[in-house]
Amino acid sequence: MGKFEVYQDAKTEYRFRLKASNGQTILASEGYTTKAGCTNGIQSVRENSQHDQRFERKQSKNAKHYFNLKATNGQIIGTSELYEATSGMENGIASVKTNAPNATVEEL
Repeated sequence: MGKFEVYQDAKTEYRFRLKASNGQTILASEGYTTKAGCTNGIQSVRENSQHDQRFERKQSKNAKHYFNLKATNGQIIGTSELYEATSGMENGIASVKTNAPNATVEEL
């Protein structure tokens, strides 16, 4: 089963990352000023990850693939790592869909 890790970055903003059962990070959040905001972001990932149209598939300037998960208001709630191939990106999306709904939350 996957897990959300909640932590504070160097600027003391709260962030989360969703990790698959193999420990690989599959989605990372933006910074939140409050822990409550971060918790709301996790809930938004749980809900929005079940709708394929909320995944925005992109390509970086160096031709690597990645995706953003967006809320219903269009705001980005999480971004993936960079993938060499489209198939890797699609596997990442499938992993978010599978892991996010029941992932545990661990505070670091």
